[in-house]
Amino acid sequence: MAAAIGRLLVSDAIMSFMWVWSSVIIKLFVHNLFLGFSFHAEILRCSLSVLNMFLFALLAKLTNGGAYNPLTVLSSAISGNFTNFLFTLASRIPFQVFGSIIGVRLILEAFPQIGRGPQLTVSLYQGALTEGLLTFTIVLISHGLSSKIPGSFFRKTWISSLSKLALHILGSDLTGGCMNPASVMGWAYARGDHITKEHILVYWVAPMQATLLAAWTFRYLLRPSKQEKEKKTN
Repeated sequence: MAAAIGRLLVSDAIMSFMWVWSSVIIKLFVHNLFLGFSFHAEILRCSLSVLNMFLFALLAKLTNGGAYNPLTVLSSAISGNFTNFLFTLASRIPFQVFGSIIGVRLILEAFPQIGRGPQLTVSLYQGALTEGLLTFTIVLISHGLSSKIPGSFFRKTWISSLSKLALHILGSDLTGGCMNPASVMGWAYARGDHITKEHILVYWVAPMQATLLAAWTFRYLLRPSKQEKEKKTN
């Protein structure tokens, strides 16, 4: 049991490390290939992003639940027991943050010209609302794919990946459209603004509240009606 927990935590840290690196590698590859913004560059970037999400979905299966996003594990922990919920908050999420911080630190050493990561370009409340709405939407979609919509791993991953990409594009000019507190924390820590009110409220509090709300909303929508309960009892 302890060995399985240890492997899961290490998987979380490694996948978080790989996630921040993968986004930078895609950005550098597309930029060096097209030397600037163009329609073809955006098509290639989006295609590589979808392939990247397929890769991480496969890694999640191979590691028996490894994850790079705190919202993913928090969404699953809500429907579990209280012990699992505490384990997620106290162990899995910190390991994901640790992996992201180490990943960003090495990125900036290797590519100091890469930029400063996602930043808030609107007001505090607009940013919190944006990240909250984006997170609420993707968590609802994720819950639906995992419990109601039939289909193969490829089909569900395809729907999830396109949904994440579309939501990311919608929020990219406002907050970065990250929907991943650990990844943002890595860049914020490198900039030295990881304990500011803007970072905590926009990239942690709002997404986590939206995750809880989406999970409870989905559970309410799936609540059996009185007629279904009567049929089961009869």
